[in-house]
Amino acid sequence: MATDIRIDYYPTHEQEGIKFRRGHVLPFGATMVPNGINFSIYSSEAIDCTLVLFERGELAPFAEIRFPEEFRTGNVYSMIVFDLDYERLEYGYRMDGPFNPEKGHRFDKSIILSDPYAKAIGGRDTWLAKPNWDDVYPYRSRLVFEDFDWENDHPLETPIEDLVIYEMHVRGFTQHPSAEVKNPGTFAAIRSKIAYLKELGINCVELMPIYEFDEWENSKENPVTGGLIVNFWGYSTVNFFSPKAGYAATGKFGMQVDELKTLIKELHKNGIEVMLDVVFNHTAEGDHRGHTISFRGIDNKTYYMLTPEGYYFNFSGTGNTLNCNNPVVRNMVLDCLRYWAADYHIDGFRFDLAAILGRDQNGAPLSNPPLLESLAHDPILAKCKLVAEAWDAGGLYQVGSFPAYGRWAEWNGKYRDGIRKFLKGDDGLVGKMAQLVQGSPDLYYYRGPTASINFIACHDGFTLYDLFAYNEKHNIANGENNNDGGNDNDSWNHGVEGETEDAGINQLRHRQIKNALSILMVSQGVPMILSGDEMGVTKFGNNNTYCHDNELNWTDWGLLKKNDDIYFFARHILRFRRAHPVLRSATHFQHRDYVGSGFPDISFHGTQAWKPDYSDSSKCLAFMLDGAHAKNGTIKDDMIYVAMNTYWDALYYELPVLSAGRNWYLAVNTSMPSGEDIFEIGKEPILSEQGRFLVGGRSTVILVGK
Repeated sequence: MATDIRIDYYPTHEQEGIKFRRGHVLPFGATMVPNGINFSIYSSEAIDCTLVLFERGELAPFAEIRFPEEFRTGNVYSMIVFDLDYERLEYGYRMDGPFNPEKGHRFDKSIILSDPYAKAIGGRDTWLAKPNWDDVYPYRSRLVFEDFDWENDHPLETPIEDLVIYEMHVRGFTQHPSAEVKNPGTFAAIRSKIAYLKELGINCVELMPIYEFDEWENSKENPVTGGLIVNFWGYSTVNFFSPKAGYAATGKFGMQVDELKTLIKELHKNGIEVMLDVVFNHTAEGDHRGHTISFRGIDNKTYYMLTPEGYYFNFSGTGNTLNCNNPVVRNMVLDCLRYWAADYHIDGFRFDLAAILGRDQNGAPLSNPPLLESLAHDPILAKCKLVAEAWDAGGLYQVGSFPAYGRWAEWNGKYRDGIRKFLKGDDGLVGKMAQLVQGSPDLYYYRGPTASINFIACHDGFTLYDLFAYNEKHNIANGENNNDGGNDNDSWNHGVEGETEDAGINQLRHRQIKNALSILMVSQGVPMILSGDEMGVTKFGNNNTYCHDNELNWTDWGLLKKNDDIYFFARHILRFRRAHPVLRSATHFQHRDYVGSGFPDISFHGTQAWKPDYSDSSKCLAFMLDGAHAKNGTIKDDMIYVAMNTYWDALYYELPVLSAGRNWYLAVNTSMPSGEDIFEIGKEPILSEQGRFLVGGRSTVILVGK
């Protein structure tokens, strides 16, 4: 019986027993096809390309196949190679072309280059395992099998206003011995902490960079401590499509893809979204003194922003800047994010130094950045959260003005700065606070409060505990004479720099942490907390711990017991937010009563009801939310009254009079000892005096009217 035979299943060329034929130009990268592997790579200026094939772990290649000229279509080289062992294969490329840095060309055919589209990278399979420095090909492109059983898993699509984001470093979260987990510092270890995340009230984890990077990059002995300085945070990408093998317990077996997918699947089963911190502003290749790994040797002029003299623009502060609005690079970024959304079921992305993504090839800000527009309207990314860090190291600061296209949210750096200054008692902040707790309508009037990712501490800077324990940064251990890290911390040590035995100071610091968490959780917008802040983690005043694989970055789980009052409070204030939909509006307040309840949706007060004091010397602000307006009046909630006092003495606040049949109940009073500072939902005690309340110095009070 005759059958149709596809001729592209069969070779047309042979070299030393290896058979191959012309390939398919799309997709880029290495993909499995019947009987073989299709390799496709782009370079606008190369004059020749050679495919280099290795057995896994072998120092010398077993074959090098030059692409015949007829295998090139436009600027794309493609080839199908038959009968390769998919599981044992590592591959790379040699690119030949001009080496003329002044014109942007840095070709060197002696270097074997990684595939920008590789789905896994070998050579750095175990965290901090000493590399073979003589390896001719240290970052090895590999294939992965698309055989993971997701069952019925899919991205959760939780409304963004309902999220509580938890910024986490994969290794730091479970590496400390106190974590008491199997395979500490890995994707697998996080699974054993999912119950903890649920108990805390987290429904979205934001993972600091998990793309393949090299922790040995710029490693050196610390001249101060004698320890090893490494690239711990990972903001220096080697490959955008590959999860870091060193973060996987199974990385040494090449199973990092399945281990990460298993983590995401388990998080989703427990109602927790996964957001990735992605770094498309620069790569690990650095400036002209850096290593050639991939992009530079394939097509330097396409992938990087270059000065007219051929040097690298450095808007990232790390040596180079990815040329994201070049159509080829833009498509790579799109392909990458589509891959993570579709193949890893990722729920959202936070873009590091995202202002760079809006610069043209000469570094000038674009009025209509094509990459940002493409991401916003991409059909595959349509349900993904897109979050911008709306500034870069080149001085472009776009908080409130980042090109949003109706889709982008922002890390609200102005929220962080304003809350910090208010909590330490600075003058002239009350009017600003009235904006911040509403979701910054002064910044996001046309975009809604969900454009504001509210945070007070993140990986970059002081932890929440250190914010109230240090006046100055203490970065000596970084080996840079304390010159690195920001100086504008807006912190206050409350009388003693660092740790102290003074019970009064420690009590006040804990109260300030509770004040910060309270304000964060009653603010409109999307709250984000730094991993460990719920238990009072400290980095001992170091505000730039990017290089430390030690206790400065490892979460000390013993703090759950030491600071049990902070953890108890954090857990309950997150539950309070979850219980009250009036705290989670997707639209800005209208400052009027549009449902006929007798109260406006939001009202502001001072020590006198209905009379806020916005003078420079004022340190008091209260606001009331009418639960009849929750979710634009579609859901009924209680009245919520929040009183903030950053004055050093207690003050009486006159309370708004509720409608007949309702009373004020005490939910939160941070001036009280643990156990009396926050109450379970439904167990709040009624106020004995309904007309006024004494708010302690440097305290926050939350009342529920029902």
